[in-house]
Amino acid sequence: MCADKVSIATLRHLEPIATLTESRLKELAELTFVERVSRNIDPFRVKGAAGQLVYLVSGELALILGSGASEVIVGGSPEARHPIGRKTPFASAKAITDIELLRIDDDLLDIMMTWDQLATVEDTHSRARPEAAAPSMANWAILTGMFSINNLKAGAFAQLPTAHINELLKRFRRVAVKRGEAVIREGAEGDYYYVVETGKCVVERAVGGVSMRLAELKSGDAFGEEALVANAKRNATVSMLTDGSLLRLDGNDFNELLKKPLLHAVDMARAKAKVASGAQWIDVRYPSEYQYDKLPGAINIPLAEIRNAARVLDPSREYVVYCQSGRRSAAAAFLMAQRGFRSFALEGGLKGEAAPASGPAGAGAS
Repeated sequence: MCADKVSIATLRHLEPIATLTESRLKELAELTFVERVSRNIDPFRVKGAAGQLVYLVSGELALILGSGASEVIVGGSPEARHPIGRKTPFASAKAITDIELLRIDDDLLDIMMTWDQLATVEDTHSRARPEAAAPSMANWAILTGMFSINNLKAGAFAQLPTAHINELLKRFRRVAVKRGEAVIREGAEGDYYYVVETGKCVVERAVGGVSMRLAELKSGDAFGEEALVANAKRNATVSMLTDGSLLRLDGNDFNELLKKPLLHAVDMARAKAKVASGAQWIDVRYPSEYQYDKLPGAINIPLAEIRNAARVLDPSREYVVYCQSGRRSAAAAFLMAQRGFRSFALEGGLKGEAAPASGPAGAGAS
């Protein structure tokens, strides 16, 4: 068997895929492959169809039903526009000729269709109410940045209750920004959560009176969440490197629609149980704090480094994040949850529990 990427033209002839917008079809085409199977082989014997929509693109395939009878599907026929076996369940299959199949993750397609339909509904409402403040959802259907399928399937939005999706589309606002403009300033109160739609930003922090560049942000990157989660002042300045546009969410909407569903806290007893079952402790304090009263088996990833560290952490593992008071760990757990990790913040931090230590108790503010 071998596989090649599928064409958009092929996707347009399949149901219910054909209902997707052009931008969704383009991204789906990049994530989907045509699978070639030789005649006389059952394409589902080794690689089943559980959790997938499978389409016959070309050739002839016999489906053997539970009764012993068989049906033949021909690529390009009206029957081949629909997923194999959805109408008539089958026990096995056999390629009558060499065939080409298309496999699509069922959950991925469902997510795409959910957001597409919600965006269409919102765009209809915004056109009916031209005075509405919400931006046109037709433009938001373009899968860039926060609405890319990676974010929708494995990032923050994949974990949201379905009802929150529609509210997010209503409450985000698009803001045009110019090169050199400071979007948030270090020391200011936290008010908004931002996602970069287009353009680039630079993150800088004052260290010893000198401005230090910490990171650059591009389309799809979020910022401003740390101050909102920890109820603290902004810890960095974010300025535009180019002209662009940002998607902005009010702090109250952020707390309701993102923080509550994504931020999960556990007490020490539950945290220890999770670690005993394979979860990993992450201490997000500074190394000077970590070395004195770290929890057994904990690794040290300071809060400022958690975004970069997420690239090398195992997404299949659970993580319990802690600090001194619970503020930094809440922000870190949220940042990890945004990236699809199963993360939990230790309630109250080390202050809130009589935690075992590896040395003299250390002090630190979160």
